[in-house]
Amino acid sequence: MINTTIFPGRYVQGRDARKRLSQELSRYGESGIVVCDPFVYDKLLPDFEPYLKDGIHVFIEKFGGECSDEEIDRLLDFIKQEKFNFVVGLGGGKTIDTAKALGYQAKLPVVIVPTIAASDAPCSAVSVIYTPEGGFKRYLLLPENPALVLMDTQIIAQAPLRFLIAGMGDALATWFEAESCMKKYAPNMSGDVGSISAYSLAKFCYETLLEYGLAARTACATGVVTPALEHIVEANTLLSGIGFESAGLAAAHAIHNGLTVLEPTHRYYHGEKVAYGTLTSLFLTDKSTKTIDEVYNFCETVGLPTTLADIGLTDVTDAELMKVAEASCKEGETIHNEPIPVNPEMVFSALKVADAEGKRRR
Repeated sequence: MINTTIFPGRYVQGRDARKRLSQELSRYGESGIVVCDPFVYDKLLPDFEPYLKDGIHVFIEKFGGECSDEEIDRLLDFIKQEKFNFVVGLGGGKTIDTAKALGYQAKLPVVIVPTIAASDAPCSAVSVIYTPEGGFKRYLLLPENPALVLMDTQIIAQAPLRFLIAGMGDALATWFEAESCMKKYAPNMSGDVGSISAYSLAKFCYETLLEYGLAARTACATGVVTPALEHIVEANTLLSGIGFESAGLAAAHAIHNGLTVLEPTHRYYHGEKVAYGTLTSLFLTDKSTKTIDEVYNFCETVGLPTTLADIGLTDVTDAELMKVAEASCKEGETIHNEPIPVNPEMVFSALKVADAEGKRRR
């Protein structure tokens, strides 16, 4: 049996870390393309531009808004016209995933500079590809992780609080999915089984969320950097990134993918839907009442969804929920990494009871 653990090449985090951008980028060459999130392009670019152009040349292109094959092909046309040494993804999760896919297509090293801590995408060698309309299409498994991930926690602290909370929702799934994969000897994203390092980091991710989540929420709501915020940014990004990729995915992310078949969920962030997928998975896998209570308490405390209405499904029908369940269980989905056999009827029931428990607690 082969264990494989996957890491980014370099991880830099801290207040004003963006001021080291030119120094860090120069490791990979003198010229690059920056795929820039539309909001960052319009509102935050002056905070980054001086440090992107200090001794190096970059071409800054505004991201089209969806990590789709069409957008990747559009950006690839720019690279074919210039001689770039690296690709930078500056912004949120879909911008980041697009930059990673673009670097793979162009055979260039990838640098990721998130402006939010809303998912575990930055460190991974995975891009989630969507349709142009926002529906889940496939996972694109990349041959290597980003060369560099640089997190400026001052920028993250000034971003809307909802992003940090969504990142905690994504990170919340990490240990539960890792534990399922560990029990089943299911493969991680490399196709091998996880290592004790990966499983340990996944568990530490969950423990960090419970310990520092509320304090980090308060810091971000205030717009300041504190040790608790630093811990949660690291949990959302590095611990969860290594945890999901090197330990494996299971029900929570498959249920997220299933939820995307319903258009009202498209207004909600990845981590918000993953959080609801995690709650659903607790009932699906027969977790203890103590664990269920602990996870609901955490979600309620930091502001994560606990009902279907919280992710836009106020008037959802049973027929629509069955479509979610069927999509969650399709062949090749990670829900089959659970140590129990799973079918759509089981997922449908778990979706319903997770919603009922969220309502009961209110």
